[in-house]
Amino acid sequence: MSVVNARAALYEVLDERFRSGRCAHGDRQWEALHRGSRWAEGPVYLPAARSLVWSDIPNDRLLRWDETTGEVGVFRSPAGHPNGNTLDGQGRLVTCEQGNRRVTRTEHDGSVTVLADRYRGKRFNSPNDAAVRSDGSIWFSDPEFGIASDYEGHRAESEIGGRNVYRIDPDSGEVRLVADGFSGPNGLVFSPDESRLLVSDSIANHIRAFTVGENGTLSEDGVFATCAQGNFDNIRFDDAGRLWAAAMEGGVHCYHPDGTLLGRLLIPETVANVRFGGPRRNRLFIAGTTTIYSLMMSVTGLPPLPGVYQARSADG
Repeated sequence: MSVVNARAALYEVLDERFRSGRCAHGDRQWEALHRGSRWAEGPVYLPAARSLVWSDIPNDRLLRWDETTGEVGVFRSPAGHPNGNTLDGQGRLVTCEQGNRRVTRTEHDGSVTVLADRYRGKRFNSPNDAAVRSDGSIWFSDPEFGIASDYEGHRAESEIGGRNVYRIDPDSGEVRLVADGFSGPNGLVFSPDESRLLVSDSIANHIRAFTVGENGTLSEDGVFATCAQGNFDNIRFDDAGRLWAAAMEGGVHCYHPDGTLLGRLLIPETVANVRFGGPRRNRLFIAGTTTIYSLMMSVTGLPPLPGVYQARSADG
């Protein structure tokens, strides 16, 4: 593990609320946990295993970093040119496999279950990122990045003819199209109370906001934010309702719940994905191009299933 000295250029304060909210009061330097990925993506923290799993898309593998030892090894290879990863309510790994054009779940015994690979008989383009709601439903984006070339998957024509967001029903496994009209749907995340879904569009370069209905339908609220520097990729909430967005060459952007850009974390590589983790969810893991970076922060990330967390918090 190496340390990147970023004391002079780590936090960029654009709004005083970034400072008063203690967003810039964490570590003053980066840790580089691992170098050597070709295109690092999709980090997810596994609390029970005290480890981080992430995707190395062109190398067709999932890698795993052990928090207790600092060792890195291959979690699975080949892995279907994986991209986004998350956890379900039972702590099982949910993976968007760009190359295999499907969404899978890794069971506790290591076997892989296919959750969805088609919509109305047509293969998906290349599932990119997923979010799990507290009712067990799985929502995922499906751009064309994995079929555009052989670099991140396998070059092919789109069978569906659109770039959409889908929902997998937790009981029936039925796949439903819930949002369309995207140029490049990418990261998606539920708000702390799960009443809204935010979806980044890497090509249109904005984040769209939707209200979630009781039956799992979406109604659009409009554009939450437009990226002025870089390009939006993955997005995450902290437990104060601020949105942290991977912005490629623009580093990591932090947005107030009202959509104001508060500040940036300046990273020495292109940033594709961010994830809060660690025992107290105050460690930010950042997927750079070739490197997994880590920063201990003074803010706390939202857990994987925010609705469950909110209910338990309300109970005391």
